[in-house]
Amino acid sequence: MSEQAQKIVAAARGWIGTPYRHQASCRGAGSDCLGLLRGVWREVLGEEPQKIPAYSMDWSEPSRVEALWQGAERHLVAKKTEDEAIGDVLLFRMREGAVAKHLGLAGQIGPKATFIHAYSGHAVMESPLSAPWKRRIVARFRFPEGS
Repeated sequence: MSEQAQKIVAAARGWIGTPYRHQASCRGAGSDCLGLLRGVWREVLGEEPQKIPAYSMDWSEPSRVEALWQGAERHLVAKKTEDEAIGDVLLFRMREGAVAKHLGLAGQIGPKATFIHAYSGHAVMESPLSAPWKRRIVARFRFPEGS
């Protein structure tokens, strides 16, 4: 595991217990899944690469635009979905035919795989990457190399 991947996972685990708050990105106060990714980016890489516009709970669904996926492709490095590594960014499609709109960070890989995410109705948590979650993964990314 790279030093940067270790930093990513440690930073993400530092957010565990942060309450779920739509559009928030403040460790300990509130975060959604994108806010968690943004907060980890700030802690590991520094300034965020893009200002995030306001978004609704159903963002991208009415327009069917893969906004989250497109943003990930702009700022992260795409990987093959089977190329697992600690610290990867996982993009999930929550329903068949819906746009992908949930993110998590790989905490562990292998038979006891986990991911760290902010999930609506819960706090930031580290969950088992169980079969129901695995089958929802539509893309995998890594953070760009940083300092």
